[in-house]
Amino acid sequence: MRPAEVVAKSTTILPASADAARPVTLRRLLATLGPFALRLVAGGDDLLDRPVGEPLVYGPGEPLQDAGDAVVLLTGSNLGESGLRSCLHRLADEGGRVIVLKSWGQDLGTAAEVARDRGLTLLCTPDEMAWRHLDALLTAARLAGATVGETAAGATRGDLFSLANAIAASLGGPVTIEETSGRIMAYSNLPGQEIDEIRRLAILGRQTPDRPGNAVEYQAILHAPGPVLFESSHPAYASRMAIAVRAGHQVLGVIFVLCDRPQLVDDADRVLLDAARTTALHLLSLRGSPDPGRARRGEALRGLLAGTLDAGAASAAMALPVDGAVVLAVVRPAPGTQLRAVAAARVADLVALHGEYWHAGAVSVLDGGDLLLLLPTSGRPEGRPAHERLAARLRKLGADLSTAARRAADVELLIGFGPVVRGLDGARRSRELADRVLAVSGTGVATIEDTRTAVVLALRGAGPADDEDLRLWPVRAVLEHDAAHGTDYATTLLTYLGAFGNIVATAQALMIHENTARYRVRRLTDVFGVDFGAGDETLVMWLQLRDAVTALSPATSPAPEIGI
Repeated sequence: MRPAEVVAKSTTILPASADAARPVTLRRLLATLGPFALRLVAGGDDLLDRPVGEPLVYGPGEPLQDAGDAVVLLTGSNLGESGLRSCLHRLADEGGRVIVLKSWGQDLGTAAEVARDRGLTLLCTPDEMAWRHLDALLTAARLAGATVGETAAGATRGDLFSLANAIAASLGGPVTIEETSGRIMAYSNLPGQEIDEIRRLAILGRQTPDRPGNAVEYQAILHAPGPVLFESSHPAYASRMAIAVRAGHQVLGVIFVLCDRPQLVDDADRVLLDAARTTALHLLSLRGSPDPGRARRGEALRGLLAGTLDAGAASAAMALPVDGAVVLAVVRPAPGTQLRAVAAARVADLVALHGEYWHAGAVSVLDGGDLLLLLPTSGRPEGRPAHERLAARLRKLGADLSTAARRAADVELLIGFGPVVRGLDGARRSRELADRVLAVSGTGVATIEDTRTAVVLALRGAGPADDEDLRLWPVRAVLEHDAAHGTDYATTLLTYLGAFGNIVATAQALMIHENTARYRVRRLTDVFGVDFGAGDETLVMWLQLRDAVTALSPATSPAPEIGI
């Protein structure tokens, strides 16, 4: 085993209370595997609370002997309604009680009626679930017995037991997958891999035993970039290697492996790094379990952006203030990327996770080939420094999301952020400009701050260049100063640009002295940050100023300055 960072020694254990083992009932089996693997179609509470036996693979037409309490896996292709009805009657006649089948996209209403009539418990597994995989899950869940990994909130875990076994087989030592609080989500149970008293108490109590140094060890794990080794000074306790499971900057859990029962493989640190990436996908999948509230909020965002839902109704559905400041991000695969369903689901989970890390009220939804992410902000930034600070935060969010998608799903993403808008009714505009940001940036992560000039030029002819959300900072500063102080720097700048930087022509057009014209041009650079050698930005300044000055009515247009 290559050495990892050694940071601590095991110390005295303070035993945690252990739950008494209980028979594995069908209800507990369903809770362990969750709806991603198994769902109930028909069956009463009396059947759910009976103990269940081992899984039994059965093909239509095969003999079924001594089914007893076995979980019968009804394999084979789509039998059709009549074939399925006949098969269920035969299983009931031959003693079957708990049947698992696949719907193959068909309604199972008829099958449920037969199950109720014959006293069967009918379960359904997804069509894409391999029977061999389900068999392994059922076996692992039954072996786990009363020590299945549950969250404190009672949420069930998926196939983490099988994953823990796979990691343990790769590393050569027993494994636990834990929450950052130390609560056990799953553990391995491979023959030939012994555990120590710490692990035994953790399995029995579904919680890492409380002992001095726990907090220090977990903090070391969470702050380390890779595996961390904890050497034991007590012969009864094994040394441990651990790694944090991350999705971008978000820590999802921790993997622990005992190092010397037996010794781990030579490249254990590399294997553990790979295992952490795989585990992140499973934990993200669990976090992405169907959530009616999240789905409703996503549909409300879809309706708001499509114009089928007004801001007030969307505000109520999304639990966001109708006049709050928001920014819309568009996330899409890079050109040429072919996303399979599994990878797309992983990316959707990552987008939701990173959005919620930004703000608990973030909302995401899939719209065509794009993932849309609505991010609430603390308010619309005032002034260029505040806008640039927010843009830097958005770039960091986008970079973290891109890195997580690359590692977790091998997908390259393009992410564009529109401008911050006041109120939900501006979300459509933010989305439109986020699309434009992506169109002109082409790669990676970009904000409206990064691409404003290119977006304005791309939109030329589609509307006025002087859009408030696209206005360049020097143009904004000049116009705001003129409005507040009655000056006419906008006209000066527009005239100077139109004269191609000729001071004499500028002074003649404004009917001012040449020295006054020079003074104003210096002020435009020193005070307002105008860069006359900025190429496309200089052109956009001229376009925006032309539109802005033209839009001013004679009654409200500031009078030309005479002198300084």
